[in-house]
This record gives sequence, structure tokens and C-alpha cells, in this order.
Amino acid sequence: MKITVIHGQSHKGSTYHIARSLAEMLNGEITEIFLPKDFGEFCVGCSACFVESEIKCPHYEKLSPVTNAIDEADVLIMASPVYVYHATGAMKALLDHYGWRWMVHRPEEKMFSKQAVCISTAAGAGMKSTNRDMADSAFWWGVARVYTYGVAVAEISWERVAEQKKLRVEKKLSSLARKISKKQSRVKPSLKTKLFFSVMRQMQKRGWNKADIEYWAEKGWTEKNRPWKAAQAKRSRE
Repeated sequence: MKITVIHGQSHKGSTYHIARSLAEMLNGEITEIFLPKDFGEFCVGCSACFVESEIKCPHYEKLSPVTNAIDEADVLIMASPVYVYHATGAMKALLDHYGWRWMVHRPEEKMFSKQAVCISTAAGAGMKSTNRDMADSAFWWGVARVYTYGVAVAEISWERVAEQKKLRVEKKLSSLARKISKKQSRVKPSLKTKLFFSVMRQMQKRGWNKADIEYWAEKGWTEKNRPWKAAQAKRSRE
């Protein structure tokens, strides 16, 4: 199993420790990305990725290592501390660069066989809205199964978090790791994902953006092909 962890900050606080612990429990090959150290560019709103190609993005070369790490992972962990009830600016800046990968445009078929976990922590509140920032992108990318886990740690550093709370976190992570591992060989997109894909498919049949129309036609998705069928076929061959 390959796990890619995207940290929405570069310091190693509570969010980092929880995300890293889950990754280690999954007992696989771990790749970590720290934002903004590993990618810190802001989307300039040029729309080139939508109307032409993602390679036209002025930050394409810098973004490619992150994209490759996401594509190669079986499990994607996105982790962000709560910043004013939302994900960090660095995490949001990264996700902004993948608008072209949403189902309404040109989703990557590998996403439909992945699992993702969105993790957030705060001293008090805001975990739900922070996880939503990340989970929205994971869903619209087509990720087959998306989990969220938010923790109010009641402290500003992991070292000062109460041991009893750390034990509860560990118990929750262990349960989540077992669930992810159990589903790994047979993960399938939810009915909601398939429904939204079907709506996007009808939109692409009518078409409005040449780059998207050509992509869907090449994949055969406006006909009988479906991205999750390709993923299932690949697993059966392996």
C-alpha cells in the first residue's frame, strides 16, 4: 500500500502527529508533502488549465511532484490545523490548482479507486468546516471513499495534549486504519459519486469546453466506459 500525506503546514504539531500516526498504522510506503515548503504557489486565475491543458499552468513543473505523489498513492491523507475555521492558506492554494481535475472537467480515473482521509485539529472548534475544505476536493476528484476526522486537542502543541486524549486519538486511528485496510482491495465509488459522474457525463455530451470534451471522448466516458471499471480491471490483473 502506498500512502501520500499532504500536510497543510510545515511545522510538526498535533495535526502532523495524528496524520503521521495513521499513515504508520496503515503499514505501507509513506510519502510526505509539507506545505508551503514543497509547494507554495497561488493560483493566478488564468484559466489555462481549464480551457487548454493543465500543462499550461504557470506552476505546472512545481506542481508535478505533488500530482505524481497523489496519483501513485492508494490512500491519500490531507491534514490541516484549523485556521480561522478553515484549512490553511497553503492547503487551499494547493487545492485551487486542481480545479481542472474536478468531475465537471477532467478527472483522473485513478482517483475512483482511492481512499482519502481528511484530518484537522484545533484547540477548540472548526474541525468540521476545515475537513469540508479538503473533503470537497477529494469528492469532486472522484475519490472512491472519503473519511474525515477532527480532534479538539485543547492545546496548542502536541506535547501538552493530555495523555488520556492521546489514547482516545490512538484508538480512533486504529479503528480507521483497520477500516481502510479492509476496504483497500475492494474499494468502490459511492452511489453519490456515480450519480454526480453521470450528471457530468450528460453535460460533457452537450459540451462547452473543447479540452474537456476531447478528454471525455478519449476516455470513452460519454459512451460505456467508466473510470471505476478500469480501476477494478487493473486490480483483478494484479
